[in-house]
Amino acid sequence: MDLKILSVVWGVKHLDTAIAFWCEALNYELKREPDVDFAILVPKNGQGLQLSLKLTASNKPKRHHIDLITGNQKAEVERLIKLGATKIENWEYEQGADYIVLLDPDGNSFCVVQA
Repeated sequence: MDLKILSVVWGVKHLDTAIAFWCEALNYELKREPDVDFAILVPKNGQGLQLSLKLTASNKPKRHHIDLITGNQKAEVERLIKLGATKIENWEYEQGADYIVLLDPDGNSFCVVQA
């Protein structure tokens, strides 16, 4: 089979804010100048999936989700919060959960998993 993931497309309400947050959070950069409603982010080191940001006016619940993995979850969660993420304080984690759920500046949830 030749089918591979090209990009994760993330719906956002504020394109400039999302570009700034995700570039800094993931050490990504713009692939090219963004359109008025769409941007493509790629890893600065050239390895990894691209993340596409699509401007949306929809208020429907978000159906996308990214899991990020790290060897230092505490430090990364603190760094991401300083960049504009927020922690969901009332999340019901199962016993032994190896992840923390955060919201990006647009309110999209993502997890930071301890490797």
